Amino acid sequence: MYSYFGDTTLGMLGLSGGEVVLVLVVILILFGANGMLPFLRASRKSGYGVGKSLGAGLGKPVADALTHSNQTWEFQDPPALRLRPIRKQMKNQFILWFAQGFGVGRIPFAPGTFGSLVGLVWFAVLLLPGDPWLGLSGMFAAILLSVWFCGAAERILKRTDPGSVVLDEIVAVPLCFVVWVGEFLWRHGILPPPGFFFNRDNWQLTLVVFAAFRFFDVLKPWPVRQIQRLPGGWGVTMDDVLAALYVNLLAALALLLPTSR
Repeated sequence: MYSYFGDTTLGMLGLSGGEVVLVLVVILILFGANGMLPFLRASRKSGYGVGKSLGAGLGKPVADALTHSNQTWEFQDPPALRLRPIRKQMKNQFILWFAQGFGVGRIPFAPGTFGSLVGLVWFAVLLLPGDPWLGLSGMFAAILLSVWFCGAAERILKRTDPGSVVLDEIVAVPLCFVVWVGEFLWRHGILPPPGFFFNRDNWQLTLVVFAAFRFFDVLKPWPVRQIQRLPGGWGVTMDDVLAALYVNLLAALALLLPTSR
């Protein structure tokens, strides 16, 4: 019944499962970007006015939450963005916007989970060319970028591993699927298309991989927590990389277990 209803609904909308995920992530980015590209916002005063007007029709608690003065410290303009030349401010705002997962990390609840959803889109992008070496190169390049951007965001916010910085989750999500992709490549000689992981036969397994990554990222078993002591962006990024390695260990064990087939 669920499969019929889901397939019929998606067919009416003209969307595949992968496209639905992409649309949801785009919505998350737009919702979490706090006006999208905050480094182009005119001023804090105009942001205050927009927030107040948006929340006016929804009651005082919502209006207060949307104003600058009632945001948590991390989501207000950090000290490094104040009293600086405009070019420096714009550069720092761009760094934060990128490190915060294109604004998704500014969502006030479960930013790491929402950032990991964006990671699924990055995973799909890596699969699109169908070239294993290009995909591996993209993953490693993204990890290095995360190290730099997350380290820079720490310095701007003057905090260690800020919760709003989710670029590390985004770049780690594709690593969670290495064993699954490798097994498909071994059997078929080609990379799976992105839609393979979101069709009605496999979306449940994709959800399990996603949930396992969030579990290990939050629980931080040895040596995930210990590696956070690395300086700067290395500590921010490498704990997520190790959490992804734990997911691959589970995937490898699952492949080795005998099946009833």
